Amino acid sequence: MALINPHLNFNGNAEEAFHFYKSVFGGEFSKLLRFKDLASPEFLIAENEENKIMHIALPIGQNILMGNDVPESMGSTNENEHRSKIAIRADSKDEADTLFYGLSSGGSIEMPLVDSPWGSYFGMFRDQFGIEWMVEYDSNAIKVQQ
Repeated sequence: MALINPHLNFNGNAEEAFHFYKSVFGGEFSKLLRFKDLASPEFLIAENEENKIMHIALPIGQNILMGNDVPESMGSTNENEHRSKIAIRADSKDEADTLFYGLSSGGSIEMPLVDSPWGSYFGMFRDQFGIEWMVEYDSNAIKVQQ
């Protein structure tokens, strides 16, 4: 079965965002490339963008959360208008609480983490970097075989 790995764009704060995500999820970055790491005569990098993130990856379970900074030459990304959400299915109510309250710290809660009308423990928020998340724990969900 194929895996789906979210990839997020940032306007120069990808490293800060990913250190925050790492503080909540744990683990280590499997990849961290800066634009200067790929500089060559064919791929010139502006001095003010040398240390920005070209690619960063944080393994979370069998998935990988990836991201980068958008070079200024490509315009900026509207971090408050991603219009897509990262959905997390927690293995327990405690894990859902930890992830929801950890990731929403400094952000804004759109729907509190509560027992939902459809029978799961669910909440939504926008984190301090403008990324939208949904966290759910459903004790009746079918567990995916690893």
